[in-house]
Amino acid sequence: MQIGVYICHCGLNIGGVLDIDAIVAEAATFDGVCIARDIDFACSDAGQEEIKADIESGVDRVVVAACSPRMHQTTFERLLEDSGLNPYLLVMVNIREQCSWVHSDNTSLATQKAIDLVRMGASEASELTPIPKRTIPINQDALVIGAGIAGMTAALDLAD
Repeated sequence: MQIGVYICHCGLNIGGVLDIDAIVAEAATFDGVCIARDIDFACSDAGQEEIKADIESGVDRVVVAACSPRMHQTTFERLLEDSGLNPYLLVMVNIREQCSWVHSDNTSLATQKAIDLVRMGASEASELTPIPKRTIPINQDALVIGAGIAGMTAALDLAD
């Protein structure tokens, strides 16, 4: 198992508050981590190319410490899939909202919290197993009961 940990600066959103070098240095010591890097913008094409190159070199689990998974989880899942890795071997760690923004007045606290979250992400990554994608047929039959306005509208909408 080869875990790659990538700490995103997200410009000054993360890099302006957290001690990124300390997080990377600490992440490099976690069990199973073979690569720990900082990336200016992990979601950028250049950042994704760095991660892709590491996957091609043998990284088989990816931890991205950056912004909310809601923002870019699909971006990184697609990157893993395009690199030949199961997209579910990704862990997103939110160090922007959960560390940088809420503790912007206390760099040491924010950094220590980020280290702890990245440690948890690496631990989670070590337990991940590939999940196969499946397609499941959907029954598209429908029954509309009622001949009022709502029933007729529903029937017409379903017919389209």
